[in-house]
Amino acid sequence: MQYQQFVMIGRETITSVLLTIGPALLASLIIGLIIGVFQAATSINEATLTFVPKLLVIVAVLTLAAPFMISTLSGFFQTIFTEVARIGR
Repeated sequence: MQYQQFVMIGRETITSVLLTIGPALLASLIIGLIIGVFQAATSINEATLTFVPKLLVIVAVLTLAAPFMISTLSGFFQTIFTEVARIGR
């Protein structure tokens, strides 16, 4: 296996992971920041206050982004299986 193939597979893996999980992580980050500012402004220091809104937002984002995530992962697996088949020759 060539060094370039390792690099291509690694790059493809990192890109696919970031594209797949990125929307959920970004939504979690934004809602956490909003709730953190709200807690700082109101002096409410309840640790469980962030759990339910984050959970609801992440579920909503995963539901809305599911088709994109599935197409990204299916393209990734097609690329990986094509490379594995090419290496096997």
